Amino acid sequence: MTKRQPGGWDRRDFLAGAALLALALGVPFAAVKLSDLPADLVPTARQRQLMKEVSQLVIPRTATAGAGEVGTGDFVILALAHGLEEARAALLQDAPQSLRAHRRADGSLDQMRWLEAELDHRAGGDFLDQDAAARSAALGALDAEAYAHGADGHPWRTVKALVLTGYYTSEIGGSKELRFELVPGRYDPDLPVTAQTRAYSSDWTAVDFG
Repeated sequence: MTKRQPGGWDRRDFLAGAALLALALGVPFAAVKLSDLPADLVPTARQRQLMKEVSQLVIPRTATAGAGEVGTGDFVILALAHGLEEARAALLQDAPQSLRAHRRADGSLDQMRWLEAELDHRAGGDFLDQDAAARSAALGALDAEAYAHGADGHPWRTVKALVLTGYYTSEIGGSKELRFELVPGRYDPDLPVTAQTRAYSSDWTAVDFG
């Protein structure tokens, strides 16, 4: 059964709508819907810029545009607000103070406030004022901590999973970074796979968003 999320949304409806709008508009769903959030969930201009920079660090530009460039940051902010990846679950009673300091009124973690404070702390100042190497190092250290043994509930995992989902449901991520072929022209039972081989966005068994 699909788990109903706060605000009347559920994962299946949200992701289906996001994917369709992404394909139609070329940007993630959140890029046109942030204004619909309740006042207490509307991000600051700095939070939007921070999430854009973080998304770009997770998936930088290569032969195709990076995640920040295609609007993934806004997707992540909206997805967090609506509870995708269980983002609105209540914090555990024994959660660290660094998380409890950013608890929402409903008991869930405000991931954007937490991430903003966490990255500023790791950067030794304003994260956005640091050069590219320092920003990458700060986020890299956070990522290593989040995926260390025993860190299954780390909040960065939720944010990163949504960056990947947002990017690969955008037009760039879904049809250019990945390959798209809705109806294959022929059946090839044995094809060589190299480091340059890209997964098909239309083959959900081959695409893992994390």
